[in-house]
Amino acid sequence: MDEDRGSVRSVERALDILLAFTEQRELGLTEVAKAVGLHKSTVFRLLHTLERKGFVVRDPDTDRYRLGFRIFELAASMNHADDPLALVLPEMERLRDAVEETVSLYIRDGLERIRVQAVQSNQVIRRVAPIGQRLPLFVGASSKVLVAFSPSDVLEALLEHPDWPAGVDKAAFRREIDDVRRKGYAMSFEEREEGVAAVSIPVFRPNGDIFAALTVSGPVQRLSRRRMEEMLPELLASGRRMEKLVR
Repeated sequence: MDEDRGSVRSVERALDILLAFTEQRELGLTEVAKAVGLHKSTVFRLLHTLERKGFVVRDPDTDRYRLGFRIFELAASMNHADDPLALVLPEMERLRDAVEETVSLYIRDGLERIRVQAVQSNQVIRRVAPIGQRLPLFVGASSKVLVAFSPSDVLEALLEHPDWPAGVDKAAFRREIDDVRRKGYAMSFEEREEGVAAVSIPVFRPNGDIFAALTVSGPVQRLSRRRMEEMLPELLASGRRMEKLVR
């Protein structure tokens, strides 16, 4: 039993090391150890194992690590014809071309959201949305949509979260979530990121559960409330077409 617990702990630590590279493309041994909160000797052993398996690569000139090609092999296996993220990509591209802004797809993971698909705007000044970014559910149009259409205990757990931001009024947030449920969409203006506005809608599975939040974002100078209201019919139509692809 102790051996099993040790094996699970090693797997968790190795996964934490891989996840550290979502914030920075290359990391040194000391940086990885600091990111995962482990001693450098432990991290070195795990990195050596990950390197042998092809999950990380060490630059011999700098002694810095980056993700290896085995990671991309795993990612490529998701791009099958029945993968919903691959199926909705053409619709996201069509929406991007129609509204000329960045289009993102977010899913909820616990009390956070993850950008699982994105199509960047072709405009010179644009919102760049990296895939895989993990964000809190406290603020932002996408967060509000994911909270509003998830089970009610998600909202209650979020309101009790120890990291709830001091500047966000809980009663006002609850009222806004109720409003999003009623309207079917959410907007945000510089709530999480200065200079960025967004409008988001839910995309549902056939059983009525929310699959993801479909979001258009861009510079607040272009995305006024009026402009986002003009985009809504196009956004809602894209969401309905996506729902036919999601199982």
